[in-house]
Amino acid sequence: MSVAVNISMMARLALLCGALGLLSCTAKDSDPRAEKFASLPDWRGLWVAEGMDADISGYPREGLKAVTIQLMGTNAPWTEAQRAKLAAMAPEIQKASATGKSTGWGYPMMMESFAALQFLITPEETLIMNFYRDVRHVYTDGREHPAEEDRWPTPWGDSVGRWEGDTLVIDTVSVQQPGILYIPLPMLSEQARYVERLRKTAPGRIESELTIEDPATLTAPWVIKLAYLRVPELDRMIHEVFDNDRVEVEGDVLGITPPRE
Repeated sequence: MSVAVNISMMARLALLCGALGLLSCTAKDSDPRAEKFASLPDWRGLWVAEGMDADISGYPREGLKAVTIQLMGTNAPWTEAQRAKLAAMAPEIQKASATGKSTGWGYPMMMESFAALQFLITPEETLIMNFYRDVRHVYTDGREHPAEEDRWPTPWGDSVGRWEGDTLVIDTVSVQQPGILYIPLPMLSEQARYVERLRKTAPGRIESELTIEDPATLTAPWVIKLAYLRVPELDRMIHEVFDNDRVEVEGDVLGITPPRE
């Protein structure tokens, strides 16, 4: 009798150990990407381009004249023909800037604007979003750009990337012009190539180096250094849809329409 009991207890213990082992294996193997996730940097939060700090109005605290947007191209190595084209378009660009509306910035302007950015990082892809619902898909799963005949220019281009340690390297092509959906800046061609290197250098700071090559409009690579500062006061992305926009344009003057009844 004692032997039978002991055998029964041993059988139960064996079954229990087997079940625990199965649970252990299941938990361990539930997501084979867990190790990859653990190696990725933490870029949580909302980030604003350095120098673009805005108040609740969405405009910079020191006024628009105090802001220098490098991507506007003032110091870009333009060809002579492109520089002449920009000078001829200056009045049109200025008017559009004062009175235009847009549902987004497009790339590359979304990377240097007043709109806060959010980075969502996974092993296969990084998403870069702002509150105008501009979304960049940066594929980091080893894929290449689609063949040229299989892609077409869009406001955000086609982006593939890779991680070099804690640095995200992004290669972007097929960017549609204009760079802002209502302001034709920067005046690059749709054959331009953009390479970004983004790295978190401090708990609240991400630094970026953007190199643009475009033989059609530039005489040399255009290198731009940007930085993004984390905004601890913002804890969620609130998207702008312009439903409550009551701005009315009368000639060159901005007015406010009465509220809806």
